[in-house]
Amino acid sequence: MVQEVGYARLKERGIELIAADSPAAFQDDTPTAKLVRQILGAVAEFDKAMTVAKLRGARDRKRATGVKVEGRKSHAERTPDLVALARRLHRKDRQGNRRSLRDIAAELAAKGHVSNAGTALSPSIVRSLISR
Repeated sequence: MVQEVGYARLKERGIELIAADSPAAFQDDTPTAKLVRQILGAVAEFDKAMTVAKLRGARDRKRATGVKVEGRKSHAERTPDLVALARRLHRKDRQGNRRSLRDIAAELAAKGHVSNAGTALSPSIVRSLISR
């Protein structure tokens, strides 16, 4: 129904639709042409719904195995050496003192681990690195 209303509004505004696979498909305004448009629209909607269902099922099956399925990769997934270095720098020294998060970020930057902008990592990012 939405497809037919959209088609009618485009036609009212003087916009002509031309199908890539059949250029004459939208030129006729006969009941048969309307039926064909509606059937093709219904088939396309069904195909989309099936694709969405298959992808959801695949994600659910993969998620059930304990594998991360969606979302951005964490620092631990992209650069495990960065996480290990940040944790090592966060350990207490012989006197029982720890470096500040800013000091750890500066040390990481000195060793080449910087943000996408090329600056030192923020203390909050360093905190997330060492907390995992």
